[in-house]
Amino acid sequence: MRRLNRRKTLSLVKELDAFPKVPESYVETSASGGTVSLIAFTTMALLTIMEFSVYQDTWMKYEYEVDKDFSSKLRINIDITVAMKCQYVGADVLDLAETMVASADGLVYEPAIFDLSPQQREWQRMLQLFQSRLQEEHSLQDVVFKSVFKSASTALPPREDDSSQPPDACRIRGHLYVNKVAGNFHITVGKAIPHPRGHAHLAALVNHDSYNFSHRIDHLSFGELVPGIINPLDGTEKIALDHNQMFQYFITIVPTKLQTYKISADTHQFAVTERERVINHAAGSHGVSGIFMKYDLSSLMVTVTEEHMPFWQFFVRLCGIVGGIFSTTGMLHGIGKFIVEIIYCRFRLGAYKPVNSVPFEDGHTDNHVPLLENNTH
Repeated sequence: MRRLNRRKTLSLVKELDAFPKVPESYVETSASGGTVSLIAFTTMALLTIMEFSVYQDTWMKYEYEVDKDFSSKLRINIDITVAMKCQYVGADVLDLAETMVASADGLVYEPAIFDLSPQQREWQRMLQLFQSRLQEEHSLQDVVFKSVFKSASTALPPREDDSSQPPDACRIRGHLYVNKVAGNFHITVGKAIPHPRGHAHLAALVNHDSYNFSHRIDHLSFGELVPGIINPLDGTEKIALDHNQMFQYFITIVPTKLQTYKISADTHQFAVTERERVINHAAGSHGVSGIFMKYDLSSLMVTVTEEHMPFWQFFVRLCGIVGGIFSTTGMLHGIGKFIVEIIYCRFRLGAYKPVNSVPFEDGHTDNHVPLLENNTH
């Protein structure tokens, strides 16, 4: 009984076979079919290679939400060189919420030479070129995100020459923490001193002729310091044409969570608008000479996630390629073969050749077309 039931089951399964096998003796091959098969296999191979390259690639997904973190501190990373001696300049941050001077103890003042060496100048030129390309091709930002920890450091390389020139500038670098509210980071004449109504700078002791706020921003970023990220102001250089010149940068900061296969970091992107003018109180251009970076934080947070095509989707797309090419080439070959046979049969020599009627003895005529010209009645 078990064997009988098993045979019935097997016979039932055979009846459900959707892929019946045709004996090889019934299969007819042709040169056209072989040519189409060769084209189909070549196309499938090329598309499979292209699909595999897509499967290996990744892309960045951007999601937006309201930033609910207002209690944490904002880190500012700074590396700026000013064409004045360190004893003449001071840098600090004014918190607009509490109208107090934020601590700038994390900043280091180093005497430096403002003019770059040839190697440093080449580094700056390449950085500025990349900045221009980044403004034209926004998709390059995804490449920057995916290349973190892969590329070389974006910091200014040390001087390769032993210059005997005395330092004529001050390099201000380091980091500091401020509240996540709008503020103003500025570098101006004199060291900052706090007082109950805000703060002031001891500028009276500095000779006016020594004012020179030509500066170079080697690095400026907000949040966690991520190697390989190019920020909008990196490589910026401004030359002051007057002693009383003010440089202003209006910065809008967007909190960003970066999650890639190489790194997971909480950083910040920012957009900047630049403005510079000469201070002339007689002409109505009021202000203080210096470098002012006024920043404000956006209420939106961006989550940038690196994603990859899952294997099941790659497998389904691969099956679609193979099956689609097989079906399409089969239909095209059948249609082409059908059209060729019609044309060949229609214009075959002698297929519609007219034949004269042959009279019979009883007066009737024979209108049948002979198959061969040498046939006789």
